[in-house]
Amino acid sequence: MAEQEEGFVVRDRRGGSSETAAQASGPSASPKPVAESDAAHQAPAFPVTFSSFVISLGSSSLMLMGEKLDPQQQAVPVNLPQAKEIIDLLSVLEEKTKGNLTSEEQTVLRDMLYALRMKYVSLSSGK
Repeated sequence: MAEQEEGFVVRDRRGGSSETAAQASGPSASPKPVAESDAAHQAPAFPVTFSSFVISLGSSSLMLMGEKLDPQQQAVPVNLPQAKEIIDLLSVLEEKTKGNLTSEEQTVLRDMLYALRMKYVSLSSGK
């Protein structure tokens, strides 16, 4: 006699009081339909583009260098080595994407790297 597998339930509670659940029962797993409001709640506010990716990484580096991007946000402890890793990552992106970016993307990346490098040098030299 074959054993019947028990199903499982996944609940995402990050979104607040609405509950998204998916049930699975063995190999023929099928998620419960998600309400339109749940789907809209999970969609990103802005489309992810190369420029938004660069800005996101740059913002993370700035926060690691002590910048408060939101006045209501708690300060993140300064971590210069980790901030430098992000700067180095953006430098690799700049090198590897040379000739493949639009002028806008190239400007965003170049300007972000310049600002991050200047801030890093200022902090690491103690000025």
